[in-house]
This record gives sequence, C-alpha cells and structure tokens, in this order.
Amino acid sequence: MTTVLIADDQPMQRFGFRMLLESQDDLTVVGEAANGTEAVRLTDRHRPDVVLMDIRMPGLDGIEATRRIVAAGARTRVLIVTTFDLDAYAYDGLRAGASGFLVKDAQPEELLAGIRAVASGDAVVAPSLTRRLLDAYVHHLPSGSAPPAPEEDPRLAPLTEREREILTVVGQGWTNTEIAERLHLAESTVKTHVSRILAKTGARDRVQAVILAYDTHLVTPA
Repeated sequence: MTTVLIADDQPMQRFGFRMLLESQDDLTVVGEAANGTEAVRLTDRHRPDVVLMDIRMPGLDGIEATRRIVAAGARTRVLIVTTFDLDAYAYDGLRAGASGFLVKDAQPEELLAGIRAVASGDAVVAPSLTRRLLDAYVHHLPSGSAPPAPEEDPRLAPLTEREREILTVVGQGWTNTEIAERLHLAESTVKTHVSRILAKTGARDRVQAVILAYDTHLVTPA
C-alpha cells in the first residue's frame, strides 16, 4: 500500500485528489495539508511514501516545504503538482528535491501512474521533457565567474569515466534504451551504471541526476 499526503490550499482540489486516490486498491491518503507548514508537519508525523505538493500556497509555499521535507532525510518523495506546464516554479521545485512534476489538468491515469512511479523511486518527468524544462529555465542556475571544469567538481570525483559519460548523456535527455543502443551496451548494464551514479553522487532519482549534470557543466543548454 502506497501512502499519500495531499498538500493544496484549495479544499475542492484536495477532495478531488482524495476521491481519485481512494478509488485505488494500492493507494491510501494519510492526511491533507492546506499550506506548506502543515505539509512539513504532517509528513514528519505520517511519513507518507509520496506528497502531492501544490506550489502556490499561503505562508510557506510548496517549494520551501519540499526543501524542508527532503532536508529532513525522510524516505518521502515529493511530486509537484502545478497549474502551468513548464512553470518556472516547477524548476525550482525540482531543484528543491522533488522527484518530478505534473500539471493539474493531467489525466487521472497520468496522476496515478506518476504517484506509483515516484513511490518506486523513478522520476515522473520524462528525460526529454526534463531537459526542455531545464533549458527553458537554465538562467535560474547560479551566476558567477566562468563555470568550473567538470573534473573540478567534487560530486563527480567518485565516478568512473564510463559513469561520467553516461551521466552526461542522461543530462542530454537520452533514455536507457537510447544509451544502450548508442554506446553499444546491454540495457541492464546501463541501468546498473545509472544506479551507481545515483548512489555515488547522492542524487535521489534521474531528475536530480539531470540537474547535477547541468550544475557541474557536463551539459550546457542548447
């Protein structure tokens, strides 16, 4: 059974989510929060598998709530649910540690599939869409002097040359199948490399790995 916490300031939106989730045999709602502060508190209390997190809420917003939930080190994963496709806030939510995002007008089966994917440790956002999002909002990356060379970033130090190569193409939006075909590897081998990359870099999922590739300048915007 996958446990879910709903965080949204609109009562009717929470009601709709609850009705949908409780129609599924493998999903159950453990609580509802009307703002980010409540979301953080209820996550600490209930330890849900997934938080459905709205962004624009009174007081503590969904981005800061996500950041605090992730920083607490719990196994809970956050799925951002935003009103606008490719909203700049969604980018900030991903950087705060969310495992992906969906728009509120997504089909019910998309939302359910997204919750299940996040609960199992996968990223909701497809790699190609993730890159489009990051390209659109790459100006949010910290500015400063000339970007450091990738090899100078300590987060990349534990990676082998092959793992660094695969992290680069993951950041470019390649799927596991594409990586296997283009690098002449078995898909199972690619999955093993990706798992090791996540473990060595501390990235929570594939979305965070893509962000890491941008942050370390292995990938630059097109």
